[in-house]
Amino acid sequence: MTEAPNPARMTPDPTAGLEGIVAATTRLSHVDGQNGVLILRGKRLEDLAGTISFEGAVRHLWQDLEIAGSDSLSAGFGQARIAAFQVVPLLEQAPPGLAVFERMQLGLAALPETNRPGDAATITGALPVLLAAAHRCAAGLPPLAPDSTLDTATDLLRMLTGVRPPQSHVEALNRYLVTILDHGLNASTFTARVIASTQADLKQAVLGAMGALSGPLHGGAPGPVLDMIDAIGHPDNATGWIGGALARKERLMGFGHRIYRTRDPRADVLKAGLKALGADNPKVQLAERIETAALAALRTAKPDRPLETNVEFYTAVLLDAIGIDRSLFTPLFAAGRTAGWCAHALEQQRTGKLIRPSSRYVGPPAA
Repeated sequence: MTEAPNPARMTPDPTAGLEGIVAATTRLSHVDGQNGVLILRGKRLEDLAGTISFEGAVRHLWQDLEIAGSDSLSAGFGQARIAAFQVVPLLEQAPPGLAVFERMQLGLAALPETNRPGDAATITGALPVLLAAAHRCAAGLPPLAPDSTLDTATDLLRMLTGVRPPQSHVEALNRYLVTILDHGLNASTFTARVIASTQADLKQAVLGAMGALSGPLHGGAPGPVLDMIDAIGHPDNATGWIGGALARKERLMGFGHRIYRTRDPRADVLKAGLKALGADNPKVQLAERIETAALAALRTAKPDRPLETNVEFYTAVLLDAIGIDRSLFTPLFAAGRTAGWCAHALEQQRTGKLIRPSSRYVGPPAA
């Protein structure tokens, strides 16, 4: 009989936040931080984003997970949007001060019990409806019913604005949703796996993941990128503004990443998507000048610490260019990442193992 590990004899992890500790095995995604590579089920991100729709990317990620209807996700997500609209009255009745993200959580909690693997499509399809309805409720506007004949990106933009979006905006949103589909064992994904390991309802795993995402260290960076761009205001101000921020020991939003020690591949994928939106966009031009100035200043200020452009920088620029308000950046991220959360939850439940790490007690001895 194998003896259970004794936490008192275990070597403590010298790093913060379990960095470097392998907590799960997965077939879903691989993050190579040293070489700046992100692989989604055997394909590099740049071979998916910009070439297939959100539905196509989710189908690729979900293969072999035995999710009912995953071979026809356009129809499945369309039906899920129709079903989710039934809980929208709860969002309309919510207290006025409730944030969009919180209204989305309320709507998700009101969905029927989701214990079957096929319910991953129900949950993933519901989030765009809850996002658009929550935004319009918070703005004092009537929610718009979904159109099940449209793809996810088109219908989401239509439900937000009330008008059919241009194809360039649909393609840009699809590129973004594919880019953020899954990214290893980050805080929200790990949270989803822990909850799923208890054999809890699938929607509880997603609700927990959303709770983890709500913290500013995980899901809140793209909005401040736009704040920085607005503060700089003109390309000629970039070098001086950035130099002053670094002198004050302030963080430059959109640069550096805990995992990537080189350029974040997601930043390049999103930057490439801006070309189709028009090179004459002044904010895009300003952002590119700021990026150049910031990278030069960071190389000078921190020569021993590589700090490159991360996904938040061009997330902010791309979403702003297609008219997404910065207050919706984190809710939109949740809508796109839900497919990844569901996949990890189902993958974890297949193991039949409860995630139960040990801790080392460092408090006072018993009296």
